[in-house]
Formats: sequence, structure tokens, C-alpha cells
Amino acid sequence: MAALAYSLGKREINHYFSVRSAKALAVGAVLLLAACHAVSRRYQGGDSCEYLLSSGRFLGENVWQPHSCMLHKYKQSEAKDCLTGQHITFIGDSRIRQLFYSFVKLINPQFKEEGNKHGNIYFEDKSSSSPKVDFLWYPEVNGSMKQCIKSWIDGPSPKPNIIVAGAATWSIKIHNGSNEALTQYKINITSIAPLLENLAKSSNVYWVLQDPVYEDMLSESRKMITNEKIDAYNEAAISILNSSSKNSKTKVKVFRASRLIAEETIMHSSDGLHLPESSRETSAMILINIHCNSITKPIDGSCCQPRPPLTWIQKLAFCFFASSVIGYLILVLIRRNNHRKNKPCADMESGEEKKTTTNSSAISTLETLLQCLCKLGFIMSYFYLCDRANLFMKENKFYTHSSFFIPIIYILVLGIFYAENTKETKVLNREQTDEWKGWMQLVILIYHISGASTFLPVYMHIRVLVAAYLFQTGYGHFSYFWIKGDFGIYRVCQVLFRLNFLVVVLCIVMDRSYQSYYFVPLVSVWFMIIYITLALWPQIVQKKANGNCFWHFGLLLKFVFLFICIYFLAYSQGTFEKIFSIWPLSKCFELNGSIYEWWFRWKLDRYVVFHGMLFAFIYLTFQKRQALTEGKGEPLFPNKVSNTLLFISVVSFLTYSIWASSCKNKSECNEMHPSVSVVQILAFILIRNIPGYARSLYSSFFAWFGRISLELFICQYHIWLAADTKGILVLIPGNPMLNIIVSTFIFVCVAHEISQITNDLAQIVVPKDNTILLKRLLCVGLFFCGLLFLSSIQKQST
Repeated sequence: MAALAYSLGKREINHYFSVRSAKALAVGAVLLLAACHAVSRRYQGGDSCEYLLSSGRFLGENVWQPHSCMLHKYKQSEAKDCLTGQHITFIGDSRIRQLFYSFVKLINPQFKEEGNKHGNIYFEDKSSSSPKVDFLWYPEVNGSMKQCIKSWIDGPSPKPNIIVAGAATWSIKIHNGSNEALTQYKINITSIAPLLENLAKSSNVYWVLQDPVYEDMLSESRKMITNEKIDAYNEAAISILNSSSKNSKTKVKVFRASRLIAEETIMHSSDGLHLPESSRETSAMILINIHCNSITKPIDGSCCQPRPPLTWIQKLAFCFFASSVIGYLILVLIRRNNHRKNKPCADMESGEEKKTTTNSSAISTLETLLQCLCKLGFIMSYFYLCDRANLFMKENKFYTHSSFFIPIIYILVLGIFYAENTKETKVLNREQTDEWKGWMQLVILIYHISGASTFLPVYMHIRVLVAAYLFQTGYGHFSYFWIKGDFGIYRVCQVLFRLNFLVVVLCIVMDRSYQSYYFVPLVSVWFMIIYITLALWPQIVQKKANGNCFWHFGLLLKFVFLFICIYFLAYSQGTFEKIFSIWPLSKCFELNGSIYEWWFRWKLDRYVVFHGMLFAFIYLTFQKRQALTEGKGEPLFPNKVSNTLLFISVVSFLTYSIWASSCKNKSECNEMHPSVSVVQILAFILIRNIPGYARSLYSSFFAWFGRISLELFICQYHIWLAADTKGILVLIPGNPMLNIIVSTFIFVCVAHEISQITNDLAQIVVPKDNTILLKRLLCVGLFFCGLLFLSSIQKQST
């Protein structure tokens, strides 16, 4: 009864809410959200620099998250390169001095906080091109500060490129918090405001608002510095600065974020007045981001970055998709018009309907092609809006154990709830491998969005999941070639098209390199290695090997040769880089002008595909000799053997997890990973397949995701995560939980639709006729030659 009720309930849900209706809802959500964000940016302003200066919040204790954009953490070399030849001046009191020290330490971490605290301090590296950073001691906004600022305007010395100013607490302290001092402060800041605005025409001028104090910790000599007084001084500065400036380019930029940072951290101050070092570092990092992001263009620093200009290739891609839409609409209109004209009519003499002869199959194929391209064009527009057009917001990742493990538990419960019987009970049957891909992909997605790579035990287990995908690549493709013996070009083109179609389109539309989507190059290269290994003479397949055991020995020799090649390339980086530096391979496998990333990715899982091939060979041999019991509900081996292997598998699985959880150094563990990852993979396969009842069940929930796992992995780069996986896409600001739900729903619908588009196009673009297929391969070659030519022209023009 319970099963019947579940089945009826499922049908009822599917009747009202199908995949088609879910996609329609996703389209509506995208249009609504895009309109809301466009209106918000139109009327509230979309300047991420302003957001960076004025708003934000802490993620946890130390990670500062500006509103709507991502803060890049600059390394010393990046900061020095960006600020080369720049003159930066900090002018103000002791709090500005502290900010000066934190800023200089980003350029030179060895710089010590020493010298006259109530005097000027200068920093300049020995190299001629290094930035020059000064601190000028002017603790009050008075005539002395005004004269200093005026000297930059009237004097012969060059103006600083960046000026960071601020002062007030000394005025409160010296004058014992009197109202007269506040009045004088207003007069003084009114007199210097025009000068600062004048400097702002050619320099970047920042006025730092006064941070709050922790009144309980203030010494007796500073008790008059209250937060009420500080607020009054800040209000005076905000109301007076830029009051006469109408042009935003000549405005003095008010640095409000420092105050927000201080509100959260001032209780950790040593004296109640000065901020802890971590807070000052955050403020200094904000200043670096404001100035440098538009110069260095870091992927994970979206604040203050303008929208990248469209390349010629992107413009041509958009024209192509627009033409597809127009062509599809014209074709639909023509078809409808012909349908009206060619309605079947009755023959007056015979009384039978006349049949019209039309070339319906050709029209249907062309219509399907254009329809797929139209859908793809709209989807690519969404990709571009999410991760290139600065329409939607982006945020930095922040890892907590709960943000990773709670969603894992949730999807595990969901997966168990959707347990169903399998159609077949063979080891690693199709439903089981889809399930395996599905839950692994969901775990990897949660790993990426939670930023769990910072937690080494989780990182090592995720490395095993990636290795398991490659293991399935070796197992699946070897099994196909071994059983079918089909080494035709059609099979190769079908596989490569399905693997690479989406990535090639994204490389064009998003202006990214092929290697940016590292997993697809990895599985594509391994597929070709498997194909070449088995297709080269002598071609050894199961049918041939069954007649003579000698062929098994020949296949083992192929395995040995493949292993030797892998081992040699893994320990000969120079040879590996020479091979993949050959044009045009270099265009596919370079990332930022280097092959190193590709070598690192390949080396990290270098043996696991080989292990997958070897496992497939051993399993299929055992199966052919009927050494396995694969009936429904029956254990894979005799009971004693099954129990022993099951015990060994559980111990091996837990042993690997213990080792991975005890890792202390990522590089050392990565060195061990290629050799030991197969232990947990084989242990999982045996645990999942030895008991007959486990082999007879699968989770349809996980299997559904497994069938679109490749699309999920690729699409996450731009429409679930942001900045090429470095950040998180924010469709609904201010509500992280609702944002994740909505963005995930849209993301999954898009991935499913792309999977269908890819399958439909594969049937059209890759024909079974070898003559037509070779002609199309020639066209593909010319297409890529054109892309390389346009790309080289684009590089020369920039």
C-alpha cells in the first residue's frame, strides 16, 4: 500500500510539475531578476567602487565581504607591480598612521613600525620603479593641514597619485570634546574641501571617516573621545565634502567601510582607540583593490572592475546566435504558411484526400538545428550576464564546517528516499554508474560553493571523487571498445563532440581558454589515449581474445607500454611541456601562457584511468568465465569470499579516510594521491556491488543528476558560482539561503536543457556516413583555424 501511494503521489506531482514547466519557471525567474537588477543599478547606482568604499559585512571573523562584489587578496608581488611608480600619501593622525603601516606592509611585509610617532614617515624601496609611500603627521584639520594640501596645488613638486586623509580625535581630545571645537572643525574642513576637490581632478583623494572607539577601554586622558562626538565629526565631514562638486570625477571619495570594519572589531583593540592589525589590513586591502583591480584585472576581484570589452570573436558569436534566431523565426513562418496552403483537400471524383509531397525531413532537421541554436543563444546570454556583464552581484566564498556537511547530509537523505530497483544487476550497470556520477557531482558542487578547498581533509576526499570520474572514463571506454570492437571515426567524433561542445562555446562567448575548464581537456585526452592504445595494431577485442588466450597476453603488453609512457611523462616535466607546447596543442592547453597547470592536473590523477581500464579487463574476463554471480539479490562471490572481501574493502575505505584526514601538507598528500586514490575507489565498488541487495537498488535522484553531471560541472563556472568559480553568484542579495535555492534551481534547469541541446546537435552534426563526416571534420578544422587567426589578431591589437 505504501509503495502504491508513493507511486500515485509521484504521478500526481509529475502531472502538474514536469521538467518542462520547471524550465518555464526558471526562464520567468531569470527575466524577473534581470529586470530587477537592471532597475536597481539604474536608480541606485551600480558603481562597485562606491560599494567597496561604503558598505560590506564580515563573513565569520576575518573575511570582509563588500556589498555586491568580490575583494581580491593581493600578494606582495601583485601590489608592487600595480603601484609601480606611484606616489601615495597618507595625511592625518595616529589612526591614519596605522593605516599607512598596514598599506606599506602589503608592499613590503618586512617594514617595521618604528620612527617618530608624531612626525613624518617615508617609505621607498631601493628599486627605482617601486612605489613611494609617505605619512605626513597632521593630527588636526587646521591651517597647517590646509597649507600642506595647498602646496601640492601651487608648489613645484608633483602631486601624489593617491591621497588618504582623515583626522578628528585629536581635536576632540585637546579641546575636551567642546562644541566650539566641533564648530571650528566644520570651518576648517570647509576651507580645505575645495582644495581636496581640486586635487581630486588629477589624483585619487580619500577621506577616511573616524572609526568608533571602545569607551570602556579608553584611558582617562581619552575619556572625552566618545562615539557620540565621533558621529558628529563624521556627519560634519560628509555634509561639507563634495558639497560644491557636481562632477563625480572630481569628488573626494569618502571611505566609510573602515568605520563599518571598526564597529565589528574595535572591542579587540589594545587601547580602545586604535584598531587591531587584522582590521587595518582589511582597510588597506580595500584601498589596494580600489586602485589596482582595474589595472591587474584579477579574476576574484570584481570590485572596481569595468565590464571587459567584447572581442571580435564574441561579437561574431553574438551575431551568429542572432542570425539563428532570425532564421528560425523565418522558417517557422514559412512552415506555417505552407501548412495553410497545403491543407489536404478531398478529391471531388474519388472522395479521397490528396496527399501533398513535401521535403519534411530536411525541413525538420533544419528546424531542429536552428531551434537548438536559438535556445543555446539565449542560454549563453544568461551566462554572459551572470559572469561578464556586471549585471548580477558576486560575493567571496567563506568556508564553515556546517556550510559543507549539512547540505551533504540533506542530499544523502534525499537520495535514499528515491531508492528504486535496478533493471539489471551487473557490476557497475548503467543505473549504478549514473547514480555514482550524480552523488559525486552534487558533493563536488557543494565543495565548490562552500569554499571547502581550504579544509585539507575535505580537499583530499574530493580529489578521490575527481579520480573516480576518470576511473569511470577508463572503465567505460575500455569496456565499449573491448566488447563492441567499434574503432570507427563516428564513435570518436560522437564522444568528443558530447564532451567538448559546451566548453568550446563557452570559450568563445566567455573569452576563456580551453584549459580553464580543466576537466574536459583531461577526459578528452584520456579518451584519445584509450582509443589509440586499443585501436593501434594489433587490435585486440573480446571476440578475438576468446578464440586464443595469446591475445590476452598481447593486451597486457599494451597495458605495460601505456604504464611506462605515463610513468615517464609524470617524471619528465620538460618532455611533457615540449609535447603540449607544439602549435596548435599549445593553444588548447596553455593557461596564462604556461603549460604548468595542465601538467599539474594531468599528473595529479595520472594512473587512475589506467586502473579503470585494468579493472574493466579483469571484471569482463571474470564475467566471461562465469566466475561471478550477478543474479538479483545474490552476493557477487561465494559467501566466505564475499564476506572477506567486504571486510577488507571497509577497512581499506576507512584507512584511506583516516590517512586523508590526517594530512598536514597539501603538496605532500598530492604526491601520494595518484598511487593511493584507487584504494578507496576499488573499496567503494566492492562495498556497493558484493552484497546482492545493494547491487539491486539505486537512487533515481542521484542517477538523474548523474546523467547531466558533465553539464553541471561546466555550467557551475559561470551561472552558479561566479568569476570562473572564484566567487558566488548573487541573484537575491541580503538572503543567502533564498539566493542559493533560486540560483540552484535555475542552474540545474539550464544544465538539463544544455544536455538535451548537446544530444540533439550530436545527432545532426555528427552523421554516421563517413564521407559526410570527413567533410564536416574538414569544416571544423577550418573553423578552428579561423578562431586561431582571429585570436592572434585580437592579441596583437591589445
